[in-house]
Formats: sequence, structure tokens, C-alpha cells
Amino acid sequence: MAQMKSKRKTKHRGNAAGVIESRGRTGRPPSPQERKKQARQSRMNKPPTWKGSAQRAALAGVIMFAVLYLTNHNKHSSNRLLSAVAFAIVAMAIYTPGVFYFERSLYRRRMANPKR
Repeated sequence: MAQMKSKRKTKHRGNAAGVIESRGRTGRPPSPQERKKQARQSRMNKPPTWKGSAQRAALAGVIMFAVLYLTNHNKHSSNRLLSAVAFAIVAMAIYTPGVFYFERSLYRRRMANPKR
């Protein structure tokens, strides 16, 4: 008897109720570029959150603190530290809603035009 052209890679799996579950994708595995593209598309399809915006603003605040603390050449180190902390907190307070609304506008634009 002649053998089939190609053998099935995975077998059908039945569950306790007797329902046969589908095998899923049986073709070639996706390449690293295809996996990266799929991950990016799934990440880009999620709406922005306040938590994510706060994390980005906190990162910007830390960077601003470091830059201000290192570039401020006052003799009094307490004023130098206090001013750097104050500016970093103000920057975080301003950046958080700014980042959120900016990301929300980009998200809405992407969802309105899915070809991009």
C-alpha cells in the first residue's frame, strides 16, 4: 500500500467529552521576523492606560532629576537636591496626562485607519 505524501505532524486530541480539538497551526513555524511583527501588532492594538503613562512619566522624571542634579552648580547641596526633586515631580505631574492623551490620540488614529 502506498504511503501518504506527508504525515500529520500532530495527532488529534480528544477530551473527556469526546470532542476533538483542532490541531491548530500545522504549517511551518513563524520566522523571528514574523513573530516580532505579530507581537508588535498585538501590543499596538491595546488602548493606552494611565499606569503605562505614569511609568513613562516616572522614567522622564528620573532622567530630569539626574540631569538637573548633575548640571546645577550651586554651592549648597541641599538647594541643589531640593530643586532637582521639585522639578522632577512637576515634570511627572505634567507628563503623565500629556503622555496619556498623546498615546490615546495615536491609538484612535490607528484604530480608525487599520491599513497602517
